Amino acid sequence: MALIKSISGIRGTIGGRSGDGLTPLDVVKFTAAFGQWLRQRNPKQQTVVIGRDGRLSGEMVSKLVAATLQGLGLSVIDLGLSTTPTVELAVPGEEAAGGIILTASHNPIQWNALKLLNEAGEFISGQDGAEVLAIAEAESFDFAEVRKLGKYRTDTTWLQKHIDQILALPLVDRQAIAGRNFRVVVDAVNSTGGLAVPMLLEALGVEQITKLHCEPTGNFAHNPEPLPENLRDIIKEIEKGNSDLGIVVDPDVDRLALICEDGSPFGEEYTLVAVADYVLKNEQANTSQVNNTVSNMSSTVALRDVTKRYGGQHFASAVGEVNVVDMMKQQQAIIGGEGNGGIIYPELHYGRDALVGIALFLSHLAKFGKSASMLRRTYPNYYISKNKIELTPDIDVDAVLQRIQAKYARNPINTIDGVKIEFDKEWVHLRKSNTEPIIRIYSESDTLATADHLAGKLINDIREVISEKR
Repeated sequence: MALIKSISGIRGTIGGRSGDGLTPLDVVKFTAAFGQWLRQRNPKQQTVVIGRDGRLSGEMVSKLVAATLQGLGLSVIDLGLSTTPTVELAVPGEEAAGGIILTASHNPIQWNALKLLNEAGEFISGQDGAEVLAIAEAESFDFAEVRKLGKYRTDTTWLQKHIDQILALPLVDRQAIAGRNFRVVVDAVNSTGGLAVPMLLEALGVEQITKLHCEPTGNFAHNPEPLPENLRDIIKEIEKGNSDLGIVVDPDVDRLALICEDGSPFGEEYTLVAVADYVLKNEQANTSQVNNTVSNMSSTVALRDVTKRYGGQHFASAVGEVNVVDMMKQQQAIIGGEGNGGIIYPELHYGRDALVGIALFLSHLAKFGKSASMLRRTYPNYYISKNKIELTPDIDVDAVLQRIQAKYARNPINTIDGVKIEFDKEWVHLRKSNTEPIIRIYSESDTLATADHLAGKLINDIREVISEKR
């Protein structure tokens, strides 16, 4: 069992003892803390938007969250089965004080989480999160008396509103998409993407939609992280030769992975690269536009290369959506995101959004006029090796990373988020995960063998340091 408190929200496994997992008591405690914080932040705004993905614990957690907020005197607009980006759009759309998304994103079925949004529909900052945690620790809640309890209503219209806003974007070309008569396979891992993605594709004029694992039962058909090793079903379907593209989303629909018409992965890292290419190409004629992009430190440098084509500048932020968004605002980036398939398009909103990513990618592919695999070959080839080491409570991660930093002191090193070490043509990034008890080891090179070798070398270095400490 685990309970993790971070800028990514309150995340844990369902069940067990309070404080060790995400139990009903923990849900109430942290919801109350967030609600109290919202009341103090904006006493005149008393509405909170909530929504959830399809996981098995979602309904139970949602009822606890809604009742707790009502108990604080806050009114609740419940979107029910929804997506993370949809809730993000609904918060400012409803002029709410904030929002709570009930999802553990790509984590397995036993996990759930409270993702916390401010009044702009964006994830709260690290400082704001610390204030919420302090309220929870002190249990300084002030619940409403009976005549001032919050109201509750459901609103199932926001998925359609989200899609309508996407269709209204100037760079989303429905006519071009419909003209290509695309045949698309969708894998939504039996969560809410099974509702949202087919709705979007139909609205875009996609000719044929084949649904895999699109019933939002919460019984995930495979590991919900959209990595190639977890996508055998959709790859097998596409290899039959009857499809132009495969679309895969995670349970809360903020990550997008694509499969080419021959069954080969387009590459999770290259989702953002391709969409950025399309956006930059179409914004190039706007001389007043700054063609800057942002991705996090663990993302491919291919985005940097594509950005340079259009006279823009690429910036690398610390890992975490809130950090990417902050840097995008600072650098006036027109597109950004994370290499895990997370697209952030400020023209719509500042949040990772697989749905807008799908619409922009299909517009790009339609105008390109050739296959997805041919489009993929137009981009520089880099390979990222993604690895991790599971931690035990006795390991001092910061001390381990300091030892690694000292070992490679002669190399260029960036420590704004863990330790990133630059080599001649490669890099490796070591960081403690915000959402799981692990150290992530990402490395990149122009061949997968070299990236794997570099990652293996650093993994051995870390294991040596850990064994020495013991």
